[in-house]
Amino acid sequence: MSELLQRKTALRTPVPATATPCPREFRGPAGPRAAREEDAEALNLVELFFFAYRDFVGDADRLLENYGFGRAHHRVLHFVHRRPGLPIAALLDILRITKQSLNRVLKQLLDADFVEARAGAVDRRQRLLYPTAQGARLARDLAALQSARFRRVLEELPPEARGAAAAFLFAMIDADERDRVRGHLQRSELGAERR
Repeated sequence: MSELLQRKTALRTPVPATATPCPREFRGPAGPRAAREEDAEALNLVELFFFAYRDFVGDADRLLENYGFGRAHHRVLHFVHRRPGLPIAALLDILRITKQSLNRVLKQLLDADFVEARAGAVDRRQRLLYPTAQGARLARDLAALQSARFRRVLEELPPEARGAAAAFLFAMIDADERDRVRGHLQRSELGAERR
């Protein structure tokens, strides 16, 4: 077996036997070199995910263009708005990016008065991030666009499938990160209650 073929084979992650089959109308054509059916199902889900993500972020992208911002600005603004007082270190951990990557985006949001950084009460060297009034307004407008898409989609699903949507997204998160994400969601809900 060639080295390239060995690497491709090693990179394949099999779909669990318990996976729900992809509906026939979403399956691509099978050619002579088609992978196993499980691989085809997973690849079709990957492709559906790309299309869904494209449209999900496209709603926000159009609004962000009016401000000269992009998706990185959106992610920062989203988490700062959901958790006012978020330490920069925690934001780096959530986004899994380097300080250098965050600095450019954060500087633009700070300079444009969408986010403000305050010194920590206990450790004055610590920088805590808060949305400004216009930052909170933009974050709410972006969330409203994307929430409307989710509401519309959930309304199209049968009631018994609605919980499965959240379970599917949660299962997409690396297993060793799920507790941290669950904790983040709980803190975000508390932050929303305080506003």
